[in-house]
Amino acid sequence: MCVGEVLPDLPIPVTRTLIVATALASRDYQDVHHDPDLARERGSRDIFMNILTSNGLVDRYVTEWAGPAAVVEAIRIRLGVPNHPGDTMVLTGAVTAKTDEGRRVEIAVRGTNSLGAHVTGTVAVRLPSTGGASPDTAAASASTATASPDTAAAS
Repeated sequence: MCVGEVLPDLPIPVTRTLIVATALASRDYQDVHHDPDLARERGSRDIFMNILTSNGLVDRYVTEWAGPAAVVEAIRIRLGVPNHPGDTMVLTGAVTAKTDEGRRVEIAVRGTNSLGAHVTGTVAVRLPSTGGASPDTAAASASTATASPDTAAAS
C-alpha cells in the first residue's frame, strides 16, 4: 500500500432498526435516536444515528480494509449532517500517510449520505508485520522451546 491508495467504498443502508439497535447497544437512550415524534419536536425530520455508531462504522470500514490483525490506534471524527432512516451512508477513504516502515498508516475517511457529509476524519492503524521472525527472534524462541536433559528430568 502507498500514500494515495483509495479504499473501496462501503455503502451502509441506514435503517430505523440500525439506528435504534446501535443506540441502545451503546447505552445511548436519548429519545432523538428512537422516538420519531420527540425527534421532530426537537427540530429533526426523524430519528438519527448517534456518534458512537458512526465511530464504530468508521472503525469497521478501516479494519475490513486493513485486516483482522491490524490495531486501530486512533479515530478522530467530526459529525456533519445526520443519518436518517431510509438513506444510505457511503464510507470512502484514502491512505494519507505511512510511518514506522509502513506499519502505521493514516487514512482520511468520509461518510456521505443524500444530505452531504455525515462523518469526516482520520484513522491511524498499525498493520501487522508481513515478514517472518528475525534470525535473532527465531534463535531465541528455539533456545527457550528446547528442554535440556536437566530440565526434562526435573519435570
